[in-house]
Amino acid sequence: MIFGLGTDIAKVSRFEKWVKNPEMIARFFNPCEIVENSGSLEGGRRLAFLCEHYASRFAAKEAFAKALGTGFVGLELSDFGIVKNKQGKPSFFLGEKTLALVEKICGKGCKVSLSISHEKEFAVSFVVIECLD
Repeated sequence: MIFGLGTDIAKVSRFEKWVKNPEMIARFFNPCEIVENSGSLEGGRRLAFLCEHYASRFAAKEAFAKALGTGFVGLELSDFGIVKNKQGKPSFFLGEKTLALVEKICGKGCKVSLSISHEKEFAVSFVVIECLD
């Protein structure tokens, strides 16, 4: 049974200030999501990549909070994050506090599905939480 669904869109350019401020990144993202501000991409393309990366993940966190029905109340944004499997499919990593909150609200054995996309100016995410019990 579907417990909740959420969607969010984020403007990629909004995250340029965040990328340039490691404290903002650490505040809102789990260490598994943090990309070092160095790499093989040059200058502007590297900045664009980082902004898209964080915008899409922030949109996913917003969509998750909406699907859960709590907004960000009770959630620590750095306690959960988005990881990819070997094929590149994104999924949520839930830290201890986030998992406890999800289990309190939805019960044990729920499934969280995630879709992320970005295109130049915007990143969008869609989340579905299903109760399996």
